[in-house]
Amino acid sequence: MAASESNRAVEEGESASTEKRETNGDFWAGLGPIVRREPVVKLLSPVSGLEALTWSEDHRLAVSTVNSVSVMELVGPEDKVKSAKQKFENSDDPSVRQVFLLDRVINPQGGALRGMKYTSWSPLGCDENGRCVLACLTLDCRLTVQSCHKRLRWTQVLNLTELYGDMLKSRNYSNGNASETLQEDLEDFEVLQSRYQMQTPVRMEWSSLCNTQQIQSNNECKNVGTVLLAVLMENGDLVVWQFCLPIQGKESVISCNTIKSDVSSPSVLAWWEYEHSGRKMSGLIVGSTVGPVKILPVNLKAVKGYFTLRQPVVLWQDTDNIPVNNIKCVTLFHPAQKCNCSLVVATRGPYVFWCLLLISKAGLNVHNSHVTGLHSTPITSLSITYNGKAVYTSSLDGTVKRLTPVFTDTAIVFKQQEVELPEGVRGCRLHGIASSPNGGYMAVATTEGMLNGLHPVVRTNLVQFITLMTPDEAGAKLLESQVQSLYKQVDLLDLLRWRVMNDKKISQFLQEELDEKTSTSNSMYLWRLKLFLLRVLYQSLQKVPVEARWRPTHEDSKAFLPDDTEGEPAEASTADCSVAADTSEMVETNTKEAEGATDDDERISEITAWIEEVESHLTREHMKKVLGEVYMHTVITENTSIPAKGICDFLSSDPTNDDRAAKVLIGHIMKKMNKQTFPEYCSLCKEVLPFTDRKQAVCSHGHIWLRCVRSFQVCQSVTYRRCLLQDSIASVPQPEAERGKKFAKCGGETVMAGQILTEEEESISRREPWPVAMPWAGLSSTQVG
Repeated sequence: MAASESNRAVEEGESASTEKRETNGDFWAGLGPIVRREPVVKLLSPVSGLEALTWSEDHRLAVSTVNSVSVMELVGPEDKVKSAKQKFENSDDPSVRQVFLLDRVINPQGGALRGMKYTSWSPLGCDENGRCVLACLTLDCRLTVQSCHKRLRWTQVLNLTELYGDMLKSRNYSNGNASETLQEDLEDFEVLQSRYQMQTPVRMEWSSLCNTQQIQSNNECKNVGTVLLAVLMENGDLVVWQFCLPIQGKESVISCNTIKSDVSSPSVLAWWEYEHSGRKMSGLIVGSTVGPVKILPVNLKAVKGYFTLRQPVVLWQDTDNIPVNNIKCVTLFHPAQKCNCSLVVATRGPYVFWCLLLISKAGLNVHNSHVTGLHSTPITSLSITYNGKAVYTSSLDGTVKRLTPVFTDTAIVFKQQEVELPEGVRGCRLHGIASSPNGGYMAVATTEGMLNGLHPVVRTNLVQFITLMTPDEAGAKLLESQVQSLYKQVDLLDLLRWRVMNDKKISQFLQEELDEKTSTSNSMYLWRLKLFLLRVLYQSLQKVPVEARWRPTHEDSKAFLPDDTEGEPAEASTADCSVAADTSEMVETNTKEAEGATDDDERISEITAWIEEVESHLTREHMKKVLGEVYMHTVITENTSIPAKGICDFLSSDPTNDDRAAKVLIGHIMKKMNKQTFPEYCSLCKEVLPFTDRKQAVCSHGHIWLRCVRSFQVCQSVTYRRCLLQDSIASVPQPEAERGKKFAKCGGETVMAGQILTEEEESISRREPWPVAMPWAGLSSTQVG
């Protein structure tokens, strides 16, 4: 699996290489939307599984390889299973013996499969840090849930294969009442095969976040965040796990229900979630290797606000023996019908099957068809952006196609376009693709293709990144975005960062649009975007070190001692002339560098002033929001301490800022406090900590404490939460406090919990402007076994 890592050296190398390019408009016009970006990540093992690449909502990439741990789960008493296997291995019936020997799940002696079969990212907010967890299915059919609690440290949270096996054993391997006694003999091959099939996962998919109500000890109902994980078994059963958030272990499991699908040879699974007239509907889309596709109802009685189908909906009923390999579902807005609709896209061999579901007064309308003529070989990977504006397919022939949905009066048509792959990717063998959430990037798993009609002797497995839009297109999308969160649009932000780092300036169009929109709308999202661009511009003007900072130097400083012997006069005069010439060149070079450094210093001073102005505006607006919550007491929890008096004094200290709303709010707060003050004290010397700076507090003895960016209280503990973009810190909230609070300046929704910062890490974080690197500016691979 590939996890994102901030890599300063990689980004600096990228800046140094792009610094030599032309910075005029012709450079970007010549590139086009499809560009190959660094780095190219070399995999230590070949890729494996049904979909090699999956991209998460929190901008992390998972790559399935053959490096995994093989574990075999038993399906009954060990002695009976062993004797039954020996019987089938030596059976005289070839129909039994050959099937047993060829089945690597039942008979691992035939060669146990190693590697990852499938990975699935959960939605945001499932782990204790508010990020995504990863469900991993290995080729030996072991299903686990992995979580990254610390930086690049993945740990197993749940072993669902073991849990479900114990559950089946407790009810005698029956889906009915556990008290029933089943007279099944494991000496029967069909019985043993059914035992394995009911425990062999084929696919798994996460639902979106939902709420359920739990009754407390005082008979009060409390809304608890939950998430569902649907697992498709080989016998057609659907196992729906429900977890409370955050997922931390077995205690997070709320329920586990098994649903009979009656689908023969199931192959793929996807959640169907549809919202119409304020009502949310949910179901499970199941595809088969023999062709049919249908939606099955899922009973979500305990889930608040969800409804289900009364009966299954058949999307494709023909048994044409064309397997269904991938299914994606997305909600779109129908411009003609003026309502939401659900688009289901599936790959069937070299074709793309689509189905449009629309609820009208007549009921549920289903329109379906196939897109043909895309690829000459079966489609290996399918990816769709979260807004449904583009569908990407790839096959082993090395081509990537883009399908753009276009609505008609009743149905939908797809505009086909081949993605022109850049040099280095063109001609390679494609094993999988994954597009970023907002369609800014595409990750491609490749190996060498055929050269002169011959296969290469050694294959190198790579993960390469290509852009899918230009920086100008990304900027236009960010300006008109309805998401209002920079963190959820990191892929688009990186395209802007790339251009600013290359040109060392912000494009005039984007600068003018931002200035106009911030002056009229006063949107905090646009102010954060402006701050982001200014900080990247500040970073682009910094001098790039020649060597990486982490690399130690082993050179010893040596003093040069000239020989006492005198040379010939002619040689001495020649040497003097050469030294004089070198000196003049050095003086001229140093003069030019000094002039350039002076210009850069002036620009840096100007940009620093802009950054301070934008930060001050964002801080003041966030302070007013915090004071509003204090006055209304809407979001503040019990153990949250807000320095209200200090915030009021800080807002009132600037005479140039005439904010009437702030003055009215401060008047209400001061009246409510009734001349009471609650000063903060230094935990080391017990002196009062004045509120004179929004970033830190300094007592009279010189002790410095950083302030929480959410509540502005002083963080005096050794552990606190850290913004993922390294912009700010926040105090660790109490258990009853809300998780995933947004930061004021960067809008990041998730933070790193319980991280003890060393002096070096803290100094780096306060010295370098965020973001130091985006997820694809430097990747580091970790193994999830």
